[in-house]
Amino acid sequence: MSPSTKRWLPAWLLAASLVLALAVPALAGAHGKPSGSPGQSGDHGRGKEVNVMTRNLYLGADLGPAIAATTPDELSAANGQILREVVHNDFPTRAKGLAQEILAQRPDLVGLQEAALWRTTPLSSAATPIGYDYLPELLAELNKNGKRYEVVVVQEEFDLEAPADYNGLPNDGPLPGFPNAEMLGRLTMRDVILARHGAGVQTWNAEGGNFNTLLEVPILGQPKPIKRGWTETDAKVRGSHPFHFVNTHLEAFQPLIREAQAKELVAPGGPATSSLPVVLVGDLNSDDDTVSFPDTLAYEALVAAGMVERSTDDPLSCCLRSSLLGAGDGGSVVDFDHQVDHVMTNDPSDITLQSSTVTGLLPVNGFWSSDHAGLFSSLRFGH
Repeated sequence: MSPSTKRWLPAWLLAASLVLALAVPALAGAHGKPSGSPGQSGDHGRGKEVNVMTRNLYLGADLGPAIAATTPDELSAANGQILREVVHNDFPTRAKGLAQEILAQRPDLVGLQEAALWRTTPLSSAATPIGYDYLPELLAELNKNGKRYEVVVVQEEFDLEAPADYNGLPNDGPLPGFPNAEMLGRLTMRDVILARHGAGVQTWNAEGGNFNTLLEVPILGQPKPIKRGWTETDAKVRGSHPFHFVNTHLEAFQPLIREAQAKELVAPGGPATSSLPVVLVGDLNSDDDTVSFPDTLAYEALVAAGMVERSTDDPLSCCLRSSLLGAGDGGSVVDFDHQVDHVMTNDPSDITLQSSTVTGLLPVNGFWSSDHAGLFSSLRFGH
């Protein structure tokens, strides 16, 4: 998400007079479990080409109206609007376009951000349950004609629940102070690494974590940290030497916190450090020349630590202005006017860029696949 659009802030935290932060177990990947076989050559044959992709799926709604809510009625109405946008933005349809992008490029490893899980709890008979789990929806499309991609690791980020007036009817909810809220809406955010199946991709030592430096917002006078983090795995692709692959989504709103998170990635022992060469992908919410100071700070911190870009020059991948992703809802390709999605390495002499492309710059099946475009890079390993 672009820092300038500021649609990513967890708004339910800012306005809620009744907010539940319900913990769910982190979804585990196959730590140490090989994906593929060293003897498989895949479509490219044995070689030293490694194809990677970063894809922000977009959580599905503008959380801004809830940020502005000042009363319980305003909050439940805003949360109802958020849920209606999620339904309108129809992830099962968007997943088809996202899968087409990935299958067309055939990346060996994919870093996903905003792999949202939306759930509702009915509070009255007037409530209609709503549920979207982006990860299995996308996997179902990717693997429709045979297994093509599998999960390496999933890391949970923030998990929030709050009252919502989805149906717009008055006085149909039982919660004290929220008479119009007929349900609770819950959003769980996750970052994911996928590996291409049957293409000679091996992964091991897969794990994820959260940053120590987090944005905090006050809830009923108490600070609430907003979890963001990373996923990582060691990998080997066909004839390549082993390398360390990292996927992350840095804080969108506070540039100093974002910078601190970037520094955590590359600090000694950080997830983007390894005895192996590192390939880092993700939504960094930062760049060196397509965004303005201080949104440059996080990217500059990575460059100062030795990270080098491995994508096309200034691939403009962010972000649609409209929170509604229907082809007629106001989004335009000219909205993609800056770069926050990146592919980087700390071993530029050995890992060079062979080719790179931006994906998802047009609607598919009547919907933009995300408010971001995707970024694909084919890398050449020197030995």
